[in-house]
Amino acid sequence: MICPCGSKLEYKDCCGPFIEQKKLAPTAEALMRSRYTAYVVGKIEHLEYTLDDKGRDSFDLESTREWSENTKWKELEIVSVEGGGVDDDDGVVEFMARYEMDDQDLEHHERATFKKQDGRWAFIEGRVIGRDPYRRDEPKVGRNDPCPCGSGKKFKKCCG
Repeated sequence: MICPCGSKLEYKDCCGPFIEQKKLAPTAEALMRSRYTAYVVGKIEHLEYTLDDKGRDSFDLESTREWSENTKWKELEIVSVEGGGVDDDDGVVEFMARYEMDDQDLEHHERATFKKQDGRWAFIEGRVIGRDPYRRDEPKVGRNDPCPCGSGKKFKKCCG
C-alpha cells in the first residue's frame, strides 16, 4: 500500500516502521507525516506515543480514535519546515490536512512544534492557522442609522 502521508513510498518503507515502533522518525517532518498516517490507518496509540510528557497527560485516546474513525482522510500537504533535521533539537512543520466529515470537505491548517527528547522527536504543540478575520471597509450601520440605500428611512425599517 502507498503511504497516506503523500511521500509516494510504500507504507512499509515510509511511515510504517515509525508507527510500529520499529524505528524512530529521523526528522520532525517524518514524525509529522507518521502522525497524519496514524490517523488514516487508525493507529491512534502512535499519536499518544509521539507526544511529549505534558501532552500525553491530557491526551484522550478514545475520543481521538472515534474522530479518526469517523473521518475520511484525503491528503496531507507539508507547507513549510523550519529546522527539525537529523542534527537539530527542535523544529516546526506547517501542514494542511484535508479530510471529509459529515459530507463536508474540511481542512486543518497548523504549525506544529517538535522537540527532540531523549533522542527521539516528540510533538510539543500545534497552533491552528485560520483565516484572517473579516474587516469592514466602512463603519457598521446601526439599526437606527439612515439606510445606506438612500431611501431616507431608518436602516431597521428598510434594508435591515
